[in-house]
Amino acid sequence: MSSQERQVNVFGSSVTWRWPNMFKGNEAPGTQLYDRALLLAILSLISFGFVMVMSASMPEAQSLTGNPFHFVIRHIVYLIGCVVISAVVLQIEMSHWQKFSPMLLLIVGIMLVAVLLVGTTVNGAKRWLTIGPIRIQVAELAKFAFAIYMSGYLVRRHEEVRENAKGFYKPIAVFAVYAVLILLQPDLGTVVVLFVGTVGLLFLAGARLFDFFALILTGVLAFVALVLLEPYRMRRVTSFLDPWQDPFGSGYQLTQSLMAYGRGDWFGQGLGNSIQKLEYLPEAHTDFIFAVVGEELGFVGIILVLSVLFFVALRAIRLGNLCIAIDKAFEGYLAYSIGIWICFQTVVNVGASIGMLPTKGLTLPFISYGGSSLWVMTAAAMILLRIDHERRLSCIQAVQGKIN
Repeated sequence: MSSQERQVNVFGSSVTWRWPNMFKGNEAPGTQLYDRALLLAILSLISFGFVMVMSASMPEAQSLTGNPFHFVIRHIVYLIGCVVISAVVLQIEMSHWQKFSPMLLLIVGIMLVAVLLVGTTVNGAKRWLTIGPIRIQVAELAKFAFAIYMSGYLVRRHEEVRENAKGFYKPIAVFAVYAVLILLQPDLGTVVVLFVGTVGLLFLAGARLFDFFALILTGVLAFVALVLLEPYRMRRVTSFLDPWQDPFGSGYQLTQSLMAYGRGDWFGQGLGNSIQKLEYLPEAHTDFIFAVVGEELGFVGIILVLSVLFFVALRAIRLGNLCIAIDKAFEGYLAYSIGIWICFQTVVNVGASIGMLPTKGLTLPFISYGGSSLWVMTAAAMILLRIDHERRLSCIQAVQGKIN
């Protein structure tokens, strides 16, 4: 190897570079085989989430267990799991995800059935599957598995999806099976996320507008029916429309959340100085952690956090465009799916805490307390980094081929 060449190994892949022939000028931007800005944004969100979970969870932990660091210790364990998951996912080539996507979908489907049979019930919902010391919320895995399956399906059946109804409705049938299993837990929020992700991918894949709008209409009607058929869901909707009508009953959580935002004003009360987290606001460290962010860091803090979250989502969409442009369809669709997922779940979580949307029980990506959500989001983010790495690698190898 000459002095003008360099062997680099990143994420288990190696490439030889010829500096003078590949780049013009004095700098070599192609030396970055991964998206540093995206990685920094993800690490920032996870680190910020740890700080906010520590701040928001201590009063409830003290009340429930007598140990104010109970949830903090558990969150540290979850972060160690994130490191392990990242190390594994970054080593897996995207071709393997595409090849085994149907098998992954089947395994998660079996786990969804197992939850209904032997799952752990918390607060009246049977959503968790206990495997040894680990308790997994399988619905979170379902979002991940379905995104990978849909991406693979659109690659295999792209023309069929664009040209006839049969190709369009096949994945909808698979979605329906997943939706029924998740609704039996019950968990309407996850079903809505899956539906939006599915509709978004089909639209981006060029599905016929008639089929597309028919699906949206069916989804809206099904959502309305599910709300009307369950009294607790109906109470959530009515309390969202006017929480002050019953501020100590059905509207209690939302009114406390709104008071937290009101106390935050522009610059907040200061980190750790929230009053609402002192057992006034239920689920302060999980579903309503953003209200604590608003109270402690104010409007400015809210804007900063949302900016980073939407940067990650938009980066994923941009990555999808870049992959589609170089005929990496599976990677492109999967990046789209993850971007839509992060964006929509953020909108629903924040919208619920500020009273713009009914409460759905969805976590704030990378920030809310919860092992399953954090692990799955970490895996999805690492897949984005792996996709970008393979894209950059293929571009470098293409340049090398032209040089040779």
